[in-house]
Amino acid sequence: MGAESRPIRAAIDIGSNTIHIVVARCWPDHLDILADELDLTRLGESVNASGTISEEKMEQAVAVIAHYVALARRLGAETILLIATEAIRRASNRETFLDRIEQQVALPVALISGEAEAVLTFYGATYELYCTGRAPIDLGVVDLGGGSTELVTAHDGQITWRLSLPIGSGWLLDRYLTSDPPTRQERATARAFLHDYLHNLTIPFYPPVLIATGGSANSLWLLAERAFGLPTHQRALSADELAQCEGLLAALSANEIAERYGQPYKRARILPAGALILRSLLARLGLDQLLISPHGIREGALLAYERYGPDWLHEVERQGAAGGQDRTLSQQWQTAKGAGLDNFLAYGRRLLTERLEKMLSWRRLLLKEADEEAIHKMRVASRRLRAALDAYRGYLEPAAFKKLYRRLKKTAALLGTVRDSDVLLLNLQTLLTAAEAEDRPALLWLLAVLEEQRGQQVSALEEHLRELDGEALRAQLLACFAEEEC
Repeated sequence: MGAESRPIRAAIDIGSNTIHIVVARCWPDHLDILADELDLTRLGESVNASGTISEEKMEQAVAVIAHYVALARRLGAETILLIATEAIRRASNRETFLDRIEQQVALPVALISGEAEAVLTFYGATYELYCTGRAPIDLGVVDLGGGSTELVTAHDGQITWRLSLPIGSGWLLDRYLTSDPPTRQERATARAFLHDYLHNLTIPFYPPVLIATGGSANSLWLLAERAFGLPTHQRALSADELAQCEGLLAALSANEIAERYGQPYKRARILPAGALILRSLLARLGLDQLLISPHGIREGALLAYERYGPDWLHEVERQGAAGGQDRTLSQQWQTAKGAGLDNFLAYGRRLLTERLEKMLSWRRLLLKEADEEAIHKMRVASRRLRAALDAYRGYLEPAAFKKLYRRLKKTAALLGTVRDSDVLLLNLQTLLTAAEAEDRPALLWLLAVLEEQRGQQVSALEEHLRELDGEALRAQLLACFAEEEC
């Protein structure tokens, strides 16, 4: 059958960061792409903040989808597939949103599972390699989205294992990297979270080759090409090049990145989170390079439709739910860690409990002796605990969260006051050592005033720590999870 006689189909992916359309002539193992467009709507931003898709975001998304459906029809698409992913899965008003889309464009929207998302991503990211015979026998695919990250491994073209992680670039940005550019502390806290999170994953097979897809991965490659002069044909990023991207994104604001390197502002804002996630994944898998694919879930949906027909989604969901090594994250945790850690929220409870106990261990030491090192360590522990709480805020019972967070915020503030005084006193002592004779009296007076203030601050801190009931804090933390089955 000639190319002109092949069916034209379109797939529209409604994701956490983007709404993305691909229109193509379709074969079971090949696509001739006619249009590829996206809009950075950032539905996940609204969901991360409130658990719902805001009215403003809903209106923007429906308008973009209607525009893309019209584009597909102008190009002659006989089939238009609409698929929704992580941000919509998590939104409490998802049914309202999906109904509004269907009313506007008269097409159904498939709300797919994370496992099906992983399968479709694998199809899309690898079809060119398999079609041209260039695919290695063993490989992995990572799809870095806005609200989730899919990880797949395959042997000789067959999926052997897949995993959908409920974290993505937009998710990490909204919870950790709120400054523009992100501060050193924000990046360190986000990196620590990713290290802890990925360390607890049971990965049965470490692929020798990892292919990355998704908007952030492709935009990072484009940034590196323009900023560091990478060859245009080299669709790959080394760990060092990702580190250079992270450094650049830490030094320049999103506006500066957009202006200098031709990135949309909204995309530039997300890229620091994308770089952190990809670097952390490379480190976890022991790899030093990513191959970058421009294709993903949309192309995968078109290929699946061509292979399986109108029942394509049922077949993909079946593959996603297959047994053996092809397991979900919750199944992994249940096997590896016990039934108490059977989902993302359960992992969060364990992480928060560990960080609370770490902070309380320094409290016990401080009540014995308020030395500078113990104050610094407890302050760091309290900040790490609050950062983890921020990350899980959208999943916790609101009233219990606020009560616990206020208590921890007061603790961190008192610790910070004493710590700031310690740093100031240390600097003054250094100045005093090198001061001229006529300057010493003023410095000694200031030193005495600050030491008296520090004594008052330590007294206030000790009183607060004596009242800081560990059992009450543990109960407040558990109450944050009261509405979920953990």
